[in-house]
Amino acid sequence: MATGSATARGHARRAANSTAVAVAARAGFVARGVIYALIGILSLRIAFSDSGGKQADRGGAIAEIAQKPFGTVLLWLLGTALAGMALWRLSEAAFGQAGPDGDKASKRALAAGRCVFYGFVSYSVLSYAAGDKSSGSGSSDKQSQDVTAKALDWPGGQWIVSVAGIAVAAAGVWIAVRAVMRKFEKHLKMSEIPQKARKAVVFLGVFGGTARGIVFAAAGTFAVVAAVQHKPGKAKGMDDTLRSFTDTPAGPWALVLIAVGLIAFGIFSWANARWREV
Repeated sequence: MATGSATARGHARRAANSTAVAVAARAGFVARGVIYALIGILSLRIAFSDSGGKQADRGGAIAEIAQKPFGTVLLWLLGTALAGMALWRLSEAAFGQAGPDGDKASKRALAAGRCVFYGFVSYSVLSYAAGDKSSGSGSSDKQSQDVTAKALDWPGGQWIVSVAGIAVAAAGVWIAVRAVMRKFEKHLKMSEIPQKARKAVVFLGVFGGTARGIVFAAAGTFAVVAAVQHKPGKAKGMDDTLRSFTDTPAGPWALVLIAVGLIAFGIFSWANARWREV
C-alpha cells in the first residue's frame, strides 16, 4: 500500500513538473499581463476624462476585450490561460515552488491562495464568454461595498473588516517593497535574458510591482476607513481606488503615473511568460 501511494505521488509530481504545466503557467502570465495592461490603459482614459463610463478594473478589461473583433474567442483563450495559471499554482501548493526554499509551508500556502484567486478569475472570464454577462464584468466598487456592508452587519463586523483591510494594505506594502528590492529576480532566468532586455525587465518589475502594491495598499486603507466609520460606501474596488488618485495634490498626473505602472506590470508579466522559472 505504501509503495502504491509513493508511486502515485511520484506520478503526480512528474505531472506537476511536466512541460504541459509549464506551458499553462506561461500562458497564465500572458493572460495576467493582458488584464493589467488593459486596466492601465482604461486608467489613462479616466485620467484624461475619456473613460466613456468604463471601469478601470478586471470587469472593465473583460468588457473591453468582448467588444473587439473575435472578442468571445479571445475571452475563451484568456480564461483558459488563467485556468492554466491556477493549475500551476496548485502544483506549487502541492509540491513546492522552484528554487532552494520552494518547499516552505508559507510559500505553499501562498501558492494555494493564488490558485483559488486565479481559479475564481478564470471562472468569471469563462462564464462571461459563455454568455453570463453578469459574471466577471460587474463593478468592483459595488462588489466591495456590498461585501463590506454585509460584513459590518455581522457580530464584530467592524473588527473583521478592519483586519481584512489591514491585511490587504499590508499585502500592498509587501508587494511594493519586494518590487523595490527586486526580489522577483530570483524567480527569473536572469542569465538567459539579453543584457539590454535585462535592464528593461528589471525596470518594469520595479516600477510595475511598486504601482501594483500602491493600489492594493490604497484599497486596503479605504476598507479600514469604511470599518472605522461604519460606512460601507467608503470601501472602494479597484476602479474607485484608481480614480481616487486624481484627488491627490498631483491631480490626474498621480493616476497617470499609477496607470503607466500597471501597464508596465502587464509587460513585466509577459517577460515572466518568457523567462520565469516554472
